[in-house]
Amino acid sequence: MQCRLSSAAARAYVADAVCSESESMASVTLKNVKKIYPFGSEDTKKKKKKKKSDNPEEAKANLEVTEEGVVAVQQFNLEIKDKEFVVLVGPSGCGKSTTLRMIAGLEEITEGELYVGDKLVNDVAPKDRDIAMVFQNYALYPHMTVYDNMAFALKLRHEPKDKIDAAVKQAAEILDITQYLNRKPKALSGGQRQRVAIGRAIVRDPQVMLMDEPLSNLDAKLRNQMRAEIIKLRERINTTFIYVTHDQTEAMTLGDRIVIMKDGFIQQIGTPQEVFNHPYNLFVAGFIGMPQMNMFDAKLIKQNGKYAVQLANVTVELSEEKQEALQKNQVEEQDITLGVRPEHIVLSDSGIPGRIDVHEMMGSSIHLHVTAMDRDVILVVSTMNMTGAEVEALANGTNVRFAFQGNQCHVFNKETGINLEA
Repeated sequence: MQCRLSSAAARAYVADAVCSESESMASVTLKNVKKIYPFGSEDTKKKKKKKKSDNPEEAKANLEVTEEGVVAVQQFNLEIKDKEFVVLVGPSGCGKSTTLRMIAGLEEITEGELYVGDKLVNDVAPKDRDIAMVFQNYALYPHMTVYDNMAFALKLRHEPKDKIDAAVKQAAEILDITQYLNRKPKALSGGQRQRVAIGRAIVRDPQVMLMDEPLSNLDAKLRNQMRAEIIKLRERINTTFIYVTHDQTEAMTLGDRIVIMKDGFIQQIGTPQEVFNHPYNLFVAGFIGMPQMNMFDAKLIKQNGKYAVQLANVTVELSEEKQEALQKNQVEEQDITLGVRPEHIVLSDSGIPGRIDVHEMMGSSIHLHVTAMDRDVILVVSTMNMTGAEVEALANGTNVRFAFQGNQCHVFNKETGINLEA
């Protein structure tokens, strides 16, 4: 008699199968990896259906279409060090989950090479890659207890009962789910189920842990708690983490390095601080940071041998660090796109005039939407040293002036969008 698994059980089986016994931790290297979905394939059909239901902005995917099919990931080069925590981040349809699934062996690699440690694994079955995967929808067996869900992969390996028991109880203790071991998934909250899914992965002691948007189904409070739990978990188990998310907050708080993707291409790789302080292009500048970076049409000029930016009636000389970078790149005077983060703009007695349209009280700060130069400009103003009267004075309709310093702005080529300091 043929046995059929429910979709949830099938995902759980995949999660348990993507692994074998670990001997050591490992680096992961992707060299010129490409993924093409041939025309007529189920995946291509699904992508087309999804685009129809997505909002207009997301539907404008600029994925390359070739004679072979739709190129979902291309020219992907990345070396992940042993025990490093790397986050793949980007908007829907950028190729991050496809890349993760290629690493897991759940998607075939069209071109390029994938190494785990020094072993080429392009043609290695998922179960033999020594990789564990945590899905966003938990993928637990509904008919099994928490204990049995976590023990299942070890039972598949025919591990001794005492070893299985010790591994499950240790993982349960790390994740604070010992009290739920005899319950079934339906009796748990979303956060508890996700802990079980993570526990089921770590009992196998994999070389590489893959996590595909594991917190996206949780509410904001639980997401914050689980981010902290993942950080603690990372400190307690020595393994390599590759984490996929569309949430930049998760990327910035969890990753040793962040890989920012768009339309199948890597846009920038760097530490959270690097991509925040030195975005490579306009896409990265706009994607990283909340609220989003303000963008202005401005001019880059030289005065007395120094670079400065001209915006409206204001000229701001750039910092020494930026002077050196622009001199090194031999940048000429030109029209630019000027980027300034909302938290780097300050209210000033002199500066660019504007009018407050929207006043958002955020507790320790106020988000002001100011109309200036015929566009919306966002300012984040700290209330820590302000009196109640000063806060009330920033009401809708109030005229204000604002300014920024030369070390806190970014200059981008108007045509290519690339940071002129890069």
